[in-house]
Amino acid sequence: MTIWQTMAERADAYVLGLMDDAERTRVEEEMQANGALATAVGEARDRFIELDLAGPSSPVSDGLWTKIEQQLEATGPQPVMRPSVPPQASNDNRLDRWKRIALSSAAAAMLFFGISLYALFRQGEPQVIAILMDTAGQPVAMIEDFGNDSAKVTPLVDLAVPTDSSLQLWTLPTRDMGPVSLGILDGWQTSTVTGPALPGPIEEQLYEITLEPLGGSPTGRPTGPILGKGFAKAPRL
Repeated sequence: MTIWQTMAERADAYVLGLMDDAERTRVEEEMQANGALATAVGEARDRFIELDLAGPSSPVSDGLWTKIEQQLEATGPQPVMRPSVPPQASNDNRLDRWKRIALSSAAAAMLFFGISLYALFRQGEPQVIAILMDTAGQPVAMIEDFGNDSAKVTPLVDLAVPTDSSLQLWTLPTRDMGPVSLGILDGWQTSTVTGPALPGPIEEQLYEITLEPLGGSPTGRPTGPILGKGFAKAPRL
């Protein structure tokens, strides 16, 4: 018997990752037609946003930037592969999962020094750059936020997007504002999105990409599975 007695309890359990696979699937299917449930999930996400910002950091491997450079410089057609593990439940914010993939201060300094050199050869200078990581701690995308309501998304892995879904980029300017959409991605390819007028991006600002219903989140808040998330750093130019 389901132990979640109210819609709010179901939304909380879904966001916190307390449901099994079958329960998560039922909620995701129901959200497509039940706007109230989708709204409750978005509100639960806002309540538990602190979990995205909590916990000590852990280091990543020294070869991370080398791997990113190799993927960025690769040419020619690449096979499109679905992730070997399906995306986790939307808003799966269990602290231990995201602790493992957070960047430590030392690792972040090394990583973003390399990104800064890369940015020197790009047109324009981003105010902040974020590497989004998946639940396995692997880089999936690079975000360059130029602070003029536009941000560039560069995929770092191959990913097939279902035809009935859209990829949506989000950021968290402040806790009071909550998650804000920067736009719908034009497929899984390098692209620039233009979002609403926001305060200038700052270091440690949260960015993430979610898989949403076709056309984007119906609630204006993230509701779909998180494909990658990360915190911004300013290039040291």
